[in-house]
Amino acid sequence: MASNEAKNLEAISKAIDQHNANCPFPASEVRMNPFEIERLGWDSIRGLPLVPDAELGTGRFRIVCSREGDDSGLEITEAVGRELETVAPTNN
Repeated sequence: MASNEAKNLEAISKAIDQHNANCPFPASEVRMNPFEIERLGWDSIRGLPLVPDAELGTGRFRIVCSREGDDSGLEITEAVGRELETVAPTNN
């Protein structure tokens, strides 16, 4: 591994560790400039996918928290209720 690749891996790995140590939600992906991803030739880092993000400048990356996701993994259900009939006690 070239020294630039090693430095990138070390910096990203430290950022993942820092995120996971300080947040109850684990990191879910690493975003980088598409040019950087192509240059490195990696698909993932420590099991997290590398996602191209043209908004990020070269040499920068962003750790994405799993709570920032698109909610596609959430199960959404509709609660169905019925009106309750309340009865007052009677005096005999």
